[in-house]
Amino acid sequence: MDEGVGKAAVAGLTPRRKAAILCVAMGPDGAARIMKHLPDDVVEKLTIEMVRVQEINPDHAEAVQREVIENALARGYLAEGGLRYARDVLTRAVGEERAGMILDRLATYIEATPFEFLRMTPPDQIFAFLRAEHPQTTALVIANLPTTELAAKVMALFPPDEQVDIALRIAQMGQTQPDVVKEVAHVMQAKLDMVMQAEYSAAGGVGSLADILNKSDRATERNILDNLAQSNPELADEVRSLLFVFEDILQLDDRTIQLILKDVDTKDLALALRGSSEEVKDRILSNMSQRAAETLREDMEFMPPQRRRVIEEAQTKIVAVVRKLEDDGTILIARGGESDEEAVL
Repeated sequence: MDEGVGKAAVAGLTPRRKAAILCVAMGPDGAARIMKHLPDDVVEKLTIEMVRVQEINPDHAEAVQREVIENALARGYLAEGGLRYARDVLTRAVGEERAGMILDRLATYIEATPFEFLRMTPPDQIFAFLRAEHPQTTALVIANLPTTELAAKVMALFPPDEQVDIALRIAQMGQTQPDVVKEVAHVMQAKLDMVMQAEYSAAGGVGSLADILNKSDRATERNILDNLAQSNPELADEVRSLLFVFEDILQLDDRTIQLILKDVDTKDLALALRGSSEEVKDRILSNMSQRAAETLREDMEFMPPQRRRVIEEAQTKIVAVVRKLEDDGTILIARGGESDEEAVL
């Protein structure tokens, strides 16, 4: 398909319609892999739009896929070397006019992330800069780093008492004004002599801290949670509840899953699996005896429709069992920075 035809084909389509066309074109498996990373409200809107897409124009499908690939490549170039680098590479690849069009499509992304320029910066360099900063500024930067893996590595470099203070500030941080985030990023960029990209994303809060701790080593996690539990028990419990989600069972080895199943109520398990992926169901059933697995299948098959809230409550109960067994030392869950050998029982 000619690129000019492709541009005209999707010019009048809304972003939601483009997303629906992409999902339909990718087929059920591809669409499912995309949707599992989206918030529930977005999934609902996208599903409605997919229903409205009765037939896909081949030109539309090809043009949308081309646009997605171009945007992905451009984002990678931006993250790797900044706006000038991205424009230079794209210009050489597709010409100046089309490079400008691609970057125009990403204008919101470019304006939105002040700390994207730190993606490839070694954690010790970020730590060295933050050592002289006010704890609130440090918390703001760590909460807004491009990845939680990078945030966890930077957090681990601070002394234990400072980790707790930073963690508390992140957990209690609301949505910061974009101008404040940009100013901090501008100062940091100048000091590190790097090219600034921009992306403002709502960061901070309990979820942000939980994401960072999920990528941290166990020593860092325990230090922060233990001290947080003393100063703010309710907040510590809220963070702890987010550290392991039901679908994370897929990451556990068979022996660990079997130990968990011993302490799980069968009724809760049947409810929890009603709202889980086929991968999780298969993994759970494969770690049960044949009779127990058959009984569980029957329970799920004849169970009446359940509200999502009921299913989520059952999954939360099982997650609580996992956390209790982990705290008791019965099981070990590998964290960021731990090797497989360190996680062996």
